[in-house]
Amino acid sequence: MTDVPVPSPDAPDSLDWGPTRSRTVEWHDPSVSSARAAGLDGLTFLRALLDGRIPSPPIGALMNMDFIAVGKGTATFALTPDESQYNPIGGVHGGTMCTLLDSVVGCAVHTTLPAGVGYTSVEIKVSFMKAVTKASGTLTAVGKVTKAGRRIAFAEGEVRDALGALVATATSTLLVFELPTG
Repeated sequence: MTDVPVPSPDAPDSLDWGPTRSRTVEWHDPSVSSARAAGLDGLTFLRALLDGRIPSPPIGALMNMDFIAVGKGTATFALTPDESQYNPIGGVHGGTMCTLLDSVVGCAVHTTLPAGVGYTSVEIKVSFMKAVTKASGTLTAVGKVTKAGRRIAFAEGEVRDALGALVATATSTLLVFELPTG
């Protein structure tokens, strides 16, 4: 094994890392949307969120995710990958794909729930088929409910790149519960 020298952080300009890059993230108070969620069935709530009548959750802005479609038992998101999501070897971090898939399967389950009922992920299994970079273009993720139970729901999701190639899939189990009142 050959040791690779690691320069110190205060090394002179011999390292050309290029200019610093940044991204600004803005969001609205998430308590506004969660308060409205309690009084609406899941599909009505998500349609209001999609139509812009309820503010989007902060995670969407943070991850470059856009909610683009919803129907009974299904949800679709788009995500435009960028370098801020890269892992150390130059690809989009697997956690980005997992977050995207967790979001679409959770929202798909949410569409099946009555007012006053919420959900949370119990487990998610993600399979990665292809590396993703910013060159992959906009990713589209679709979540679908496979079984909507009263206490446990099951859903699956898939992510495709801009050319339609499958890049990741997921299966998930979600706990369904009454939301606390007051």
